Amino acid sequence: MTRYFLSAILLLLPLCVSAKDANIPVAKCSQDNPSVSEEGFILIGGIEQWVTVHGANCSNPVLLFIHGGPGNPLSPYASALYGKWEKEFTLVQWDQRGAGKTFGRNPETANQELTIGKMTQDGTELASYLAKHFRKKKIILMGGSWGSYLGVHMAKSRPDLFHAYIGVGQMVNYTENESSSYRKILALAHAANDAKTIATITALGPPPWKNPRNFGILRRATRTYEAKATIPAPKSWWIPSPDYATPAAQADYEAGEEYSYLQFVGLEGNGMLSRVDVPKLGLEFKLPVFMIQGAEDLVTTHEVAKKYYDSISAPKKEYVLLDRTGHDPNEAMIDAEYKVLKSLAIRK
Repeated sequence: MTRYFLSAILLLLPLCVSAKDANIPVAKCSQDNPSVSEEGFILIGGIEQWVTVHGANCSNPVLLFIHGGPGNPLSPYASALYGKWEKEFTLVQWDQRGAGKTFGRNPETANQELTIGKMTQDGTELASYLAKHFRKKKIILMGGSWGSYLGVHMAKSRPDLFHAYIGVGQMVNYTENESSSYRKILALAHAANDAKTIATITALGPPPWKNPRNFGILRRATRTYEAKATIPAPKSWWIPSPDYATPAAQADYEAGEEYSYLQFVGLEGNGMLSRVDVPKLGLEFKLPVFMIQGAEDLVTTHEVAKKYYDSISAPKKEYVLLDRTGHDPNEAMIDAEYKVLKSLAIRK
């Protein structure tokens, strides 16, 4: 093992080779050894970013996950949540700019602004690399929560790169999402005679907010009430993989999470969250679009997502609403994602 690569089966691009490089290597899979297991840093958008790729057969469709947060990589938990999919898909996890191992590798970015434009460019650059690396015309794009906001930007920017876009807990518009969340929490608290939550949320006043703490206060309340109405995920899902359980990796994760959160909300409520407005990007998609929503989601409420879904046009679209499911993953959500993926019927 080295500092740069944790897998000895196959390696990603040599350190400091750009994902834009014309000489992108082809994955070294064969009939005798079709599996793929790659982990390492790739130069994306001018910085080294952490990417992992795992699958039983590199001829399978490639699925790129866009994690939420924006500072919460799925990489530490990917095997527990999605490992069983490796028989049928090549799974790609990416620690985005400002998150996880990518943030730890690039501490100087702590002094830089995080923007959706820059991250969209990173994402499409990575998607293009993956398509060439695995000799695919297109790959599959799936984003959850914050990842659904970045995912729409990527899908709209380069629809030619993707078989389909799958949004889970779809972010739509800052004002609509936050206002809906605020109203629903207050209604639930009143119904439960929960004086403490009523007082806490009422004290915030209705959004938009300038205080960066308000989003976190509301999020804690939504987690509490979602837990009352949903089927939770197994606790084993949230035990980080060994390479993410080290003190150094945990420190990088937490530092990236803090940095990304402040960039997301802004010191005066003027961060990336305040500019979320996916309908503004246009309502016509040039690729199939699928949206998966929890009926008990109090962050990206299904009412706001469905209104957006109804307004868009796409070659194919489907909306999936899940009972007893909130904003965070549970088994019903993972199963619904898998069913959507299988419905794509992509040939190897």
